[in-house]
Parts: sequence; C-alpha cells; structure tokens
Amino acid sequence: MKISCSQAALLESVNVVSKAVPVKTTMPILECILLKAFNGQIILTASNMDLGIENIVRDGEIEEEGIVALDAKLFSDVVRNLPKSTVYLETDELYHTTIRCDKALYKVIGKSGQDFPALDPVKISDPIEMTQASLKDIIRQTSFSVSDNDANKMMTGMLAQIHGNMMKMVALDGHRISIRVIELKDSYPDYKVIVPGKQMTEINKILSSETDDMVQIYITSSQMIFDIEYTMMVIRLIDGEYFNYEQMIRNEFNTKLTVNRRELIESVNRATLLVKEGDKKPVIVSITDDQMELMGNSAVGSMNESLPIVKEGADQMIGFNPKFLVEALRAIDDEEITMYLYDAKSPCFIRNEAETYNYVVLPVNFNNVR
Repeated sequence: MKISCSQAALLESVNVVSKAVPVKTTMPILECILLKAFNGQIILTASNMDLGIENIVRDGEIEEEGIVALDAKLFSDVVRNLPKSTVYLETDELYHTTIRCDKALYKVIGKSGQDFPALDPVKISDPIEMTQASLKDIIRQTSFSVSDNDANKMMTGMLAQIHGNMMKMVALDGHRISIRVIELKDSYPDYKVIVPGKQMTEINKILSSETDDMVQIYITSSQMIFDIEYTMMVIRLIDGEYFNYEQMIRNEFNTKLTVNRRELIESVNRATLLVKEGDKKPVIVSITDDQMELMGNSAVGSMNESLPIVKEGADQMIGFNPKFLVEALRAIDDEEITMYLYDAKSPCFIRNEAETYNYVVLPVNFNNVR
C-alpha cells in the first residue's frame, strides 16, 4: 500500500474512529485501526464489537492499493505529532509501515487486516432521516441515566423507539428515568430497539451540532446504523425486552411547583459543597407556599437556601441524591421547570405540558441526616 494525505485530514479520521477502540479486549486485532486503500478511497476502521466506526479520509491519494492494521494508540500518537504537512504512508508485504511527513520518519510494525472483524452494515430498509443536532440532543438528554453496572445488561442500554413521525429515547438505572420525545420531519414504520448507552455516548461525540447536517439511520434486527457524510457507525443491538417503565409514570400528585431551573441547579450545587465525594448525603428540599428551601448537612457543617416558587397543592419535604437531580435539570433547556410530587417516598416528576421530556427521580431517605 502506498498512500498520501494531509496530516489534518488523517488526524480527523483517526480521532473519529478511535472512539470505537476498546480500552480492554481479549482480541489483539481490536487494539488496531484498520487502514484500507481501495477504489479511490482511504478508509479507517475501528471496532469494539459493540460499536464499529468507518471514516473516509477526505483528501487522500492512492498510489498503490492495500490494507494494514496498525496499533491504534501508537498510530494516533504518531499522526497527532506529525508536522502539518502531507503524510506519506507505505507498507511492504510483511506489513512493515513507513510514515513520512516533512523530515519526520517513522517505521512501525503493522499486522494483516484479514482478522479484523468486518462491520457488515445491512441497509435493507429506507433510512430514517433527521438532523445530527436533533439526534445529538436526544442522546445527551437521556444517556446520563444509563447504568454503568454491567451486572444488569438491560440497564446499560437505551430504548430507541420510532412511531409515525415521533422518536422517543428512554434510559434508566433503577434510581431515575429519562424520557425524551422529538418530532421527525416524516413518518416511518414502527421500530423499538435497545442500543448500548455507552456506545451511543461515543456516537454523540462525533455528531455535528449544525442544524443543516443530516444523519441517515438504518435499523435491522441486530444493528442500528448511523450514516453521515464521511462516517458510518454501526451499533450492535441488545437482545431482550426493555423494562415496562410506563408503569412507573403516574399522573397523580399532591404538589405541583414551578421554579427557575438555573437557580435550582446552583442552589443544589451550593448545598453539596460541604459533602465529601463518596458520602451519600441527600439534599433535603422543603416546599411551602411560595418558597423552596434546600438544606445540606454533613459532619463538617450545614447549609440552607431558599428559592421563590409558584406552588399548587400540599407542602412537602423530600430528599434527593443531588447528582441525579442536577443531571436531570441540566438536560432541560427551558428557563423554568415544573416538578410534580406525591409524597416523600414517591418519585418526583419533572416534565413539560407537551411531555417532550419527562424525568423521574426517586427520593432518598433523609430522616437520619436532618
């Protein structure tokens, strides 16, 4: 193989596919980035078996076609530190690879790419089209509720559902639920699949925030494929039936209140300054006629602060894990949010009237810390 391209274009491709390189693996070939030069395209590929990413180098030239697998970390470090000039890469029949840029010359040992797992995307249906910005938002606004405990595989996944011209994503970890709904431009057949939350977070880092940039999504029985201009991302779906989260959504409440979102976030953060990381101390919220009082207590001191609210219904006192409450609030773009409470032992709901978002946060016991 003998190719050339700009350092900037090669680095961009390396950075994109590196998001699929596993941190740990029992398959040494997955520690590599695959370089293919065929049919006028230089393509970089990486995979961790749950997520595969393929990216086309934008301005590459091919003098001799070929394929090689290079250690991902080493290749990434080399490309990142090359001069901002043209990169010339050449391999021999033993996959010894020469990388030259200006006066810098590297000689690295490569591997055959024959054992690298193929992505094998199956685009058997018409794609679902939406803006990258919309997909980026719906992932950002739900993925933080995915469990990082692999003991329950289903909780590490996110429900992705298409119904008509609506797309819904749901994530939960046993302590909270995040539900977002967005409207699509067109209507599509119904889909209901479970995607790995960790891999969706990596995809989110690649998506553009520009409102005009589009993504095409293909869904099969085993894959969800995201296709953008120079990049294709293939996620392996999680088998099984997702939780019946809807049975936890109640419309009965004793208290409804409206509060400024930013002020509440800042107040919760201040209330937890005295709590050491790792201490499971809740923030206690007392709700009366026209104010919400937040209290934080720890071995080193205490803090309380009041915020103005508009309230309907009964007074309440309830405890929350501050991290879970703040993460839900940060995912909302509205200036003011509405909270619904039943009692101190029941979930708190944060949602808008249109229910394009619905966040459920379970309370925690605060009797021992008051």
